[in-house]
Amino acid sequence: MKSKRLSVVYSMWLFIFVVLPLFMVVFFAFTDVSGNFTMQNVFHVGKYSQVFVKSLIFGAIATAICLLLGYPFAYALSKLPSKSQGIITILIMLPMWMNFLLRTYAWMTILETNGILNSLLANLHLPKIQIINTWGAVVLGMVYNFLPYMILPIYSVIVKLDKKIIEAAQDLGANRFYVFSKIILPLSVPGIVSGITMVFVPAVSTFIISKMLGGGSNILIGDLIEMQFLGNAYNPNLGAAISLVLMVLILICMGILQQYDKEENKTYEFKGR
Repeated sequence: MKSKRLSVVYSMWLFIFVVLPLFMVVFFAFTDVSGNFTMQNVFHVGKYSQVFVKSLIFGAIATAICLLLGYPFAYALSKLPSKSQGIITILIMLPMWMNFLLRTYAWMTILETNGILNSLLANLHLPKIQIINTWGAVVLGMVYNFLPYMILPIYSVIVKLDKKIIEAAQDLGANRFYVFSKIILPLSVPGIVSGITMVFVPAVSTFIISKMLGGGSNILIGDLIEMQFLGNAYNPNLGAAISLVLMVLILICMGILQQYDKEENKTYEFKGR
């Protein structure tokens, strides 16, 4: 009886916070201002193909950098004593407890023309560098804000690996490189896939970072959607259509990653046999 009540509560929560908002997006995407059915909103999305491509490229670059930085860090973290792991994990999560907007404002203060970075360079008698309002600042902001989402899932997978498998490989004469490339790396693929998903999805759809660090010169999908709902070009129907297309693209990318993860697991299981 109790389980049935919980299932009803969960079903209501799912309907209110997932199904209903999704239905509203689809409804607005395929209707006009008068509420009549139309496909024009979806057709108009094609005019912003360059923005979609730029957003996907920025998201892919930020995700790749997070992976290159996050995996070695997560691997090194898993080798530390348990007490040190706990302390460093808290330090990694600490920025996530702070407001997203405040963190981005902090980077504006650091990177602006007369900011902390250029003031430090001036004191060292070095030339100033222009980072703010460039694509580099946008990618830097993405990496800073989303790097913990790459580190934590990879770390959680690596730290739970069965040490007996690694010890058995070492007893059979496997060197460190072989153990890492043939055992640790394949077994940590689920963490890598989770990290890529958790970084790529918000990086593609972000709008605060590109607006504040890019200065409005690097418009991404998130900025475009915000403009349709809150900007001068108020058109919620077109904004919903753009959101729907973005959702489909993200689902396709996630499906490809999940398929790759399954194939990797099957390959490893076959080799294990």
